[in-house]
Amino acid sequence: MTSELHIITPEYPPQPGGVSDYTAQVAEGLAQEGEEVHVWCPGNAAAPVPAACVHVHRVLGQFTSSDLRAVDIQLDRFAAPRRILVQYVPHGYGCRSMNVPFCIWLWRRARKHGDSLEIMVHEAFLTFEGSWRQYGAALVHRLMTVILLRAATRVWVSIPECERRWRPYTFGRRVPFQWLPVPSNIRVARDAAEVLALRRRYVPDGGLLLGHFGTYGAPVLSVLEPVVLKIASEVPDQPLLFMGVNSREFRDRLIQRHPALEQRLYATGPLAPEHLSHHIASCDLLIQPYPDGATTRRTSLMVGLSHGKPIITTASQVTEPIWEQSRAVGLTPSGDAEAFVKLLRELLRDPAERARLSQTARRLYEERFDISHTLAALHPMVSERIPCAS
Repeated sequence: MTSELHIITPEYPPQPGGVSDYTAQVAEGLAQEGEEVHVWCPGNAAAPVPAACVHVHRVLGQFTSSDLRAVDIQLDRFAAPRRILVQYVPHGYGCRSMNVPFCIWLWRRARKHGDSLEIMVHEAFLTFEGSWRQYGAALVHRLMTVILLRAATRVWVSIPECERRWRPYTFGRRVPFQWLPVPSNIRVARDAAEVLALRRRYVPDGGLLLGHFGTYGAPVLSVLEPVVLKIASEVPDQPLLFMGVNSREFRDRLIQRHPALEQRLYATGPLAPEHLSHHIASCDLLIQPYPDGATTRRTSLMVGLSHGKPIITTASQVTEPIWEQSRAVGLTPSGDAEAFVKLLRELLRDPAERARLSQTARRLYEERFDISHTLAALHPMVSERIPCAS
């Protein structure tokens, strides 16, 4: 029997973004499992539809009250009760991340229209720090959380930390929370000849190639740059490949300040998914430091795992126990470039440990993070659920 799911999201392909990629994976995967999937999002109605099996409604506009009233009319044409899954990031729905009317609209859909409302929390809310504007936004985000939790039938969380932050705002209401890790958004492309050609370009003498994949935002650069400079000083002649959006700009800035690095640093810029997969595969080891530590919502980390790459990353208070327990990645404290490079040097000298990390990373991804687990949890006909994080 075909079931029906309505996904509300702030972005959807061809719009770029992590939530966009994730939503497309979920929508297309569930449609292939036999569900009738409707995606409700902003954007140009004439934009190409990524998958013919998904019904895409680009009618959410700017998430204003008039936009939402128009969507009400369209949603009410479907049989009640409607199952609605919201991809939630506070800053995704306009109004400078403080769209209280949007949350009230969802509450009304659940309470007055009888719809079943599920929330996938990608990000919880701002912290009370910084400027008075951030304090104000953080307060509004908590009000939005309270409204959503008054209506939600289930809350999915990208990391257990989101549950810890949201649960107090249930105020005793029994709402099931469930951990639903974010999978890799880059499919593994297997082309040995292309990978060999890339290795000949970057390591023609047959050495080891380090890589980093990301978007090179300021928070990550605050921990990545010290690591790169320490590698340059302690591991002479070690080539390093930067992959992803803004990677060329990062390389250029480094070379401007440290011209001697020019022959050792490479950058791809943005790449199509297949080409990115080939570049990831060409690396012998990935360095993925994060200022707030590794978590299961880091898609750049998931990409490395899915490709079976040895990875060195960082740990903080919000890093889940699974990373240490699985021994699938090398872990050092966030912000400790010295410890990071010390572990890196050890791994460069230890091919057996790199091979173990590679095998363990691939196995962990397949057992816990592959998109099939997400689809099984979300599909109403599947009784076996991923264990709750709490």
